[in-house]
Amino acid sequence: MHKTYDAGPASAPAPLTGNFLTSASRSALRAWRRAGLAVAFTLAMAGMSPAHAEVDVNSADEVGLATVKGIGPATAKRILTEREQNGAFKDAADLADRVPGVGPKSAANLQEAGLTFGKPPAATAAGARKDGKPAPKPAPKAAPICTTGGAGYHAHRRCG
Repeated sequence: MHKTYDAGPASAPAPLTGNFLTSASRSALRAWRRAGLAVAFTLAMAGMSPAHAEVDVNSADEVGLATVKGIGPATAKRILTEREQNGAFKDAADLADRVPGVGPKSAANLQEAGLTFGKPPAATAAGARKDGKPAPKPAPKAAPICTTGGAGYHAHRRCG
């Protein structure tokens, strides 16, 4: 006759204790941790960089203004209403003075988030025209005047 033993209700295996990793697997685990930390650090730094597009408060529409961090739909409407009634904004202080709900601190934060106040006119290249057409070619220089008299070939070869 065989004896059977009742182990009782099933239970989870006992947790592993002690040093069960080999030195090679420990160094591989450390390398993976370092790589993970390097990736996490890189992603965190990329998130901190100013990856915003600049939005000009004097030309943007409501949707464009709402893309700036700190400007919601209601603030965008107030900015547009004020701009339509009283003209373009000069700078952040002007925005803070004219738009209800936007103070000096908020205006500075909006500027850091990519809000601009009109771009300075681009320096035109030498000879460039406002209408986009190329500059006309300069007139050809006149032939030098010969004081020796006569036309055509001369011995001194200074005449055109």
